[in-house]
Amino acid sequence: MADINIVLHEPEIPQNTGNIARTCAATGCALHLIKPLGFDVGDRHLKRAGLDYWKYLDISYYDNIDDFFSKNEGKFYYFTTKAERRYTDADYSGRVYLIFGKETRGLPEDMLKEHRERCVRIPMIDSIRSLNLSNSAAIGVYEALRQRGFAGFRTEGVFPE
Repeated sequence: MADINIVLHEPEIPQNTGNIARTCAATGCALHLIKPLGFDVGDRHLKRAGLDYWKYLDISYYDNIDDFFSKNEGKFYYFTTKAERRYTDADYSGRVYLIFGKETRGLPEDMLKEHRERCVRIPMIDSIRSLNLSNSAAIGVYEALRQRGFAGFRTEGVFPE
């Protein structure tokens, strides 16, 4: 089981989920998809966005949010534009779950209110509503990895002669 997990609650756009799957494959994170999904998992746009990385992916599906919580434990962080604290202020040590909502509405308000102390936001200028879901997930994952010192990752490239 992965220590860093990306959770998509009712994702709607297959290309975003495909891009996030590729990020998970490249970082060793697990991907958790909570139904209903706005697409079929065989969608060509989903597969194309994930390229040939699907074989490296640890992916789980859940019928609903209660099903997800009954099968997972660790620290849960809820990414939302409504949060009072920044994503960089969270402690991503141990097993963590970075939870993201659907593209059109984000996470349910009642979920955010219930877990207010675990809600985090990515800072943006006021005139922009939100970032793309796949970009937000990547930002969250790489902050968790940065806090862990990128342990086990190749951190230096090699320029050709």
